[in-house]
Amino acid sequence: MVEEVEGIILRETPYGETSKIIQVLTKDRGMIGIMAKGAKSLKSPFRSSTLKLNHAIFQIYYKEGKLSTLSSVDVLDHYQKTRKDIIKISYASFLLELSEQVMKHNSHPDIYKLLLSGLSKIEEGFTPMVITNIIELKYLEYLGVMPVIDGCCVCGRTDHIETLSSYLGGYVCSECRKNEPIVDGKVIKLLRMYYYVDIEKISKLEIDDKIVSTINQFIDDYYDRYTGLYLKSKDFIKTLAKVQ
Repeated sequence: MVEEVEGIILRETPYGETSKIIQVLTKDRGMIGIMAKGAKSLKSPFRSSTLKLNHAIFQIYYKEGKLSTLSSVDVLDHYQKTRKDIIKISYASFLLELSEQVMKHNSHPDIYKLLLSGLSKIEEGFTPMVITNIIELKYLEYLGVMPVIDGCCVCGRTDHIETLSSYLGGYVCSECRKNEPIVDGKVIKLLRMYYYVDIEKISKLEIDDKIVSTINQFIDDYYDRYTGLYLKSKDFIKTLAKVQ
């Protein structure tokens, strides 16, 4: 029996000479593997419709816990602008890889919504690093290692917050700060905004580059310290930043 699922292709894996397996994060069924028979053939209708990053409606012969088989695909978005921009596609690829890893820890349906919203905003032209950082911060909740951003992570007070520390686990007040450098107050406010904002409702993002960089560095350090995730796509982004 053929079933219809909506999803985003996270990854493609060659299978034999002409086929491939696509890993799809779906709206309602979590992450599933789908066999796309003949998809590598030049004349196959599946060749372009089963590319990584595509958001599509898949008609499949669904097998729970096993490989499903693709019957047809209706692509909703190819993200063409993203694919043509080295910065955009680098961040989009990182989000695909990160989302797959997060789903292995927690298959909450909101992960799909966050990824879809983030990819749409990158496609629309919003700063890829900011959109990615917003999703990274929100994903920490599902990984069970969310930093403390509602008060000092040491004493709990909510006033006189002066900095943030990946080592200590979040915001740090003036009384508990030791060697950590004081950060711009906008960093403190924006990090909370990153977590609480509805990505779909973002219509304007004008943030100073230094503020963006400070938040990105905190999130990078925090992921390295608490998640245990190593993603090649993040290394590529860091390499790309050095040559820009």
